[in-house]
Amino acid sequence: MHNLKIYCMCLDNDYLEAVKKHNYIPVGLKNKNFSNEWLTDNTLINISEKNPFYGEYTFYYWYWKNMLKDKKEDDWIGFCSYRELWGDKKDITNKHSTKSLLKNLPEEWKNYETIIGEPFKLKKPGITKILKYGKLALLRNFKEILKANWSIRFQFDMFHGNGYLDEAIKLLPEKDKKDFDIYVRNENSLNQGNMFITKSSEIINSYFSEVFSWLEKCEKIFGFNLKGYNRIRMYTFLAERFLPYWFKKYTKSLEWPVVYCDINKNLKNEKI
Repeated sequence: MHNLKIYCMCLDNDYLEAVKKHNYIPVGLKNKNFSNEWLTDNTLINISEKNPFYGEYTFYYWYWKNMLKDKKEDDWIGFCSYRELWGDKKDITNKHSTKSLLKNLPEEWKNYETIIGEPFKLKKPGITKILKYGKLALLRNFKEILKANWSIRFQFDMFHGNGYLDEAIKLLPEKDKKDFDIYVRNENSLNQGNMFITKSSEIINSYFSEVFSWLEKCEKIFGFNLKGYNRIRMYTFLAERFLPYWFKKYTKSLEWPVVYCDINKNLKNEKI
């Protein structure tokens, strides 16, 4: 796609053919033995050792420190993972198939500074999940629940650590502390995927500067002795809530369809 470069983050070398087929730039994470056709997050200036906790943000850090300075002015730069991909708004017949992936640079993007994934409504958790994960979260968010507001805050409390999001918010700069707190208490949809597209190097630098500064402060509170998938990726989940808030507040953003499928499994199915 002319002037659109999308970096697709993967965990296995077997994804190379599928990633290249869709004209994505292959990115390998988790210090695995990727071939030299991949960009990896463990060279040059990097925080690759934090990948179990930071997820895709170890590559974001690598891109910020090592590649952003070489970005061409006219290029749109985007990020996605092997199972959360950018869709084609004009042909989104199936949100679980690579046939619905973005194929061309959309004309309407020229009126926006950034593109973020479209939101999905947070589902009301069933009683079984509440009893298993969220009894304390239920008590902390009781007033919000009475208003039928299944907020980002309640969802985070329930699955990723009761009160952790509130503690993290205290570490934000003053310009965002109050606004982000209001956002997570009142918003009941989530722009999932930690993915965005932009043409502006300045925006990329501003976002990464703030989010990494914040996450480094959070490390001093939460550390890395985190157990279980929903806790060990704490910093990924914090950033996932912060990204849409930040892009909506500080940029002219457009929400865009996301395709949820395993890019490699789809390729194998197409060959059958």
